Amino acid sequence: MMTGPPRQLRKGRGAVSNRASRYDRAAPVEMDDGWDILDEDLPPLRTTVTIDSTRGIIARNQSPDLPFDRSINPYRGCEHGCVYCFARPTHAYLGLSPGLDFETRLFAKPDAPALLDAALRKPGYECRVMALGTNTDPYQPIEREYRITRGILEVLSAHDHPVAIVTKSYLVVRDIDILADMASRSLARVYVSVTTLDRDLARNLEPRAATPPRRLATIRALARAGIPTGAIVAPIIPALNDAEIEDILAAVAQAGAVSAAYILLRLPLEIAGLFREWLAVHAPLKADHVMSLLRGMRGGRDYDSAWGRRMTGEGVYADLIARRFKLAKQRLGLTGRDWSLDVNRFRPPPRYGDQLSLL
Repeated sequence: MMTGPPRQLRKGRGAVSNRASRYDRAAPVEMDDGWDILDEDLPPLRTTVTIDSTRGIIARNQSPDLPFDRSINPYRGCEHGCVYCFARPTHAYLGLSPGLDFETRLFAKPDAPALLDAALRKPGYECRVMALGTNTDPYQPIEREYRITRGILEVLSAHDHPVAIVTKSYLVVRDIDILADMASRSLARVYVSVTTLDRDLARNLEPRAATPPRRLATIRALARAGIPTGAIVAPIIPALNDAEIEDILAAVAQAGAVSAAYILLRLPLEIAGLFREWLAVHAPLKADHVMSLLRGMRGGRDYDSAWGRRMTGEGVYADLIARRFKLAKQRLGLTGRDWSLDVNRFRPPPRYGDQLSLL
């Protein structure tokens, strides 16, 4: 694994480098060996998928600033390649780089639906809203082939178990048949992440995710199907996309969103270095200003992980963003209640042979 300044940008990839993780003892740097290898074209960087034979599928959390306590991640890594993705550091646990490895070396969990069915049938399981897409996108490109997310939704629907989905992919529209039926039972809600309306900025920030018009079309299709749909403006990056707050909210409201929320850019662990590399390449004239404003909202640091502050920051500029967002939401009617799903319907469906237990 080589790190350091890249000699060529990888087309269609978000990270600028494959920088070492926090667990690596050394950080190799590319250098010319006298044979002009740095002038050679790099080979295509292809996506690989490895089967993840996990034994459990429901992840739990006790964070007071999250509106859910359980979630499912059908995939590790994400081909969307969003440079700011706060899930990138999890690849370090696998001995891989949170940089290019995160978006090219993916792991799929095909056993997830069966594991979920077994978990929901355990005696004493207490139903709460299940979150999908809180780490990596459940509708990233490889879902077209693996269909793990669809299998998970089929299990949740059969159990009358509520689900809330966060995605930036139009692929979620494929599952409208399941989601609309669940929504009719107050069991489904979808949030579409909209970072910017600027196609050029989106292409650099989120190279393999849906374009901004496609995301608005996603909201429109879900809303027309009767599925309660919200928008998440995330991340808000000072001096890069924060000027778009009102325009983004107006666009999602017109598309049919009923609620909206935002998250300030988070730069935990390796993401700080990856994002600074990205700024140096894609926004060099704004780089210092962006980081200065961000540190002003993070207590003088690149990141503040404290609950209650990590999502929104603090200080004058953070307060201004919060005020602008609140006023725009109120003006546009984006005040629908979030996560108001029915947890009382939950019933594991009978399995073949269950009736024999009555004998």
